[in-house]
Amino acid sequence: MAITAADVMKLRKMTSAGMMDCKKALEEAAGDFQKAMDIIREKGKLVAAKRSDRETSEGAVKARVEGGKGILVCLGCETDFVSRNEAFQSLAEAIADVAIANCPADLEGLKACKMADGFTVAEAVEAQTGKTGEKHVLAFYALVEAPYVAEYIHKINGKLGALVGFNKPISEEVAKGVVMQVASMNPVSISKEDCPQATIDNELAVAIQKTKDEMVQKAIDAALTKAGINPAHVDSEDHIESNTSKGWLTPEQADQAREIIKTVGAEKAANLPEQMIQNIANGRLQKFFKEQTLEEQEYQMGDGKQSVKQAIAAADKEAKVVAFKRFSLND
Repeated sequence: MAITAADVMKLRKMTSAGMMDCKKALEEAAGDFQKAMDIIREKGKLVAAKRSDRETSEGAVKARVEGGKGILVCLGCETDFVSRNEAFQSLAEAIADVAIANCPADLEGLKACKMADGFTVAEAVEAQTGKTGEKHVLAFYALVEAPYVAEYIHKINGKLGALVGFNKPISEEVAKGVVMQVASMNPVSISKEDCPQATIDNELAVAIQKTKDEMVQKAIDAALTKAGINPAHVDSEDHIESNTSKGWLTPEQADQAREIIKTVGAEKAANLPEQMIQNIANGRLQKFFKEQTLEEQEYQMGDGKQSVKQAIAAADKEAKVVAFKRFSLND
């Protein structure tokens, strides 16, 4: 049967695919619109499979809040050019609408949700891949449920967003300040009490090793200085060789520096004050909590003298953060 321009336009409205893609699909389907839609869908799957190894570092982050529920989603793509396309942005908005309407438990649940045209979210993303020839992916989804939820999307690039759940309604100004705090400062947890144990263990191990390395290096630097050798000239084997060739070190000083680094370093490492190391490392861990947990962070929307916890308490002594989610394509 003959495929008319009206038929092509009808399929285009149904699928948002390109004019030529719609025409070819209708011709292949002998004018059957349902088959043509399936052909376009399969084309999207084929393109997606071919580009499955491509990096999707661009895209759009969207948020929705209704009542005590908030969702955060990210539709990813390969290039900034595509991410700014109206069709791409419209799809991201539509997925956010579906997410808040259904509030699925996880990313896979969102992919299975139905769009207005009957396609699942996963199928809609695949179809968009087929239309642009560029890989698209549902990169992130999160749900926050709380008595009061605040959302924030970075308005300049739309690639950063956050949700914060509070145990009760709080002033809009403070809620906005806290959710912007989460977006900009990327805390690891609400407080040190709910910081993941694996994170604490790792930070403590790093702090202990850093403290040991500093103590050993301090002993080596003192011995080098006593021998009349500038520690900065011998802080690596490359520097020793380079500074010897420049005449800043004699061959004898270079050999002496190597011996000091070896013997003094080994001796100091074998006789480190363990209790002092633990005390310093614990101090560094507390500094980590202050800088990386939301409640202890310096409140960025304040005067620099308040923590986030204090800023919330100043607005409402009973209010507190009970959950947050954040996603950024720039991290």
